[in-house]
Amino acid sequence: MTDLHRDTAAAMIETARRTGKTPVVRTFFDEATFTATHVVHDPATLRAAIIDSVLDFDQPSGRTSHASADAIIDYVRAEGLMVEWQIETHAHADHLSAAPYLQEKLGGRIVIGRHIQTVQTVFGEIFNEDDRFARDGSQFDRLMEDGETFRLGEIEGMVLHTPGHTPACMVWIIGDALFTGDTLFMPDYGTARADFPGGDARTLYRSIHRLLALPDATRVFLCHDYKAPGRDTYAWETTIAAERTANVHVHEGVSEEAFVAMREARDKTLSMPRLILPSIQVNMRAGHLPAPESNGTRYLKLPLDVL
Repeated sequence: MTDLHRDTAAAMIETARRTGKTPVVRTFFDEATFTATHVVHDPATLRAAIIDSVLDFDQPSGRTSHASADAIIDYVRAEGLMVEWQIETHAHADHLSAAPYLQEKLGGRIVIGRHIQTVQTVFGEIFNEDDRFARDGSQFDRLMEDGETFRLGEIEGMVLHTPGHTPACMVWIIGDALFTGDTLFMPDYGTARADFPGGDARTLYRSIHRLLALPDATRVFLCHDYKAPGRDTYAWETTIAAERTANVHVHEGVSEEAFVAMREARDKTLSMPRLILPSIQVNMRAGHLPAPESNGTRYLKLPLDVL
């Protein structure tokens, strides 16, 4: 079956490489959450996007802080960048987003895929949110559809819907660079889990194969790394060719049935992420903390025996 959006994305990537309209990418790695935040900019116009930012959160004390975000602010200001986008690849379950803080300091629209509405509906029920919590994605400045295009300065961009890890996962393509969120990890580490509410291993396999049909030289930037066995350093950049030929879970020749069996068996052995409950409550609100209660204090819920 023809995938017009994927084919358009492939042509856009090839054009970016041919014309030299490719972005500069600077990555900030937060070892506490194993998260790679990417600052992407057009060198011709200095227009920039920040992808998957991190709000520092100490769960035992319930305190938030901004050292990770402040490092990004320092870099953006030092380089003279103008932030247009605060991008979320999905509603993360392992760290809190710093997008509202960064927006306040640097500007930029907070944007995510339209299927965040599904995530809000599911987790709105899990956290027993009342009608004050909107399930329409209105906490974000813009919701993107599969195949929708945008610009970062003079560089063309596009989004592809890649559900499986979560229903709202979107891959962001900027020039010749692909930002996968959690859909893929480094080739030696594999793929994301698919057992969160709304996740599905079969859907994940098909989403990944949509990406593996993109040009070999496409630069791929990942949201997380955990150091595969035998590797001593963190890594977050690879290529489509490397993923297609060497990804330990989904390389060429791995069938859909084999992948689903592996992924479902593996997921049963995994613990829930340490910060999943605070993270989802914040990230489904576009990174905004819950409103203060009558005593001026904000609270996060801890549902029992649900996940």
